Amino acid sequence: MELNDAIKDRKSIRKFSGKKPDWRDIIEAIHSAQYAPMAGGLFHMKFLIVDDERLINEIANWSEQSFISEAKYVVVAVSDEGIVTTPFPKNGAHFSTQQAGAAIENFLLSLTDFGLSTCWVGHMNEEKIRKLLKIPEDYTIEALFPIGYANEKGKMKKPKADIYNILYFNEWGNDRMRKIEKIDSRAPEGY
Repeated sequence: MELNDAIKDRKSIRKFSGKKPDWRDIIEAIHSAQYAPMAGGLFHMKFLIVDDERLINEIANWSEQSFISEAKYVVVAVSDEGIVTTPFPKNGAHFSTQQAGAAIENFLLSLTDFGLSTCWVGHMNEEKIRKLLKIPEDYTIEALFPIGYANEKGKMKKPKADIYNILYFNEWGNDRMRKIEKIDSRAPEGY
């Protein structure tokens, strides 16, 4: 799949078929997260793959998202902010959030490329899920990703806003590029 197609085809899916994905595809998608930009080249993300049905049902319960229980796998994206805040004490927390988003987007696009579906779930009782999965206290659960094959079409993806309502040039509010003067192919007099 071409990158542009993966970007446009990625949708949030909340209904999964009974077919179980190949776990190796999920590992490859996680591997793609490692290519995201990281401050100082410090990768601070960890991923936990859950395939135990009992644990998946508990995750669905503690996130108040019943559709999660239909998934064959749940990937839990976790960050270790300390890896970034130690060398960058002033901006490390901000960098950590940015890096997590970049890594997760790589992961999502890779899942799409493998024909897999998911939904980014950020609402959860983090402490209950942390305890359930034995995630250490000094890590942040960034999001949950139930993974399977889509059993729904998903909404047609379209841009959230017209490009001209979100794009400025050279200064805030300037919605036009500077007009470029045409170059006269005739040499000026005196040349």
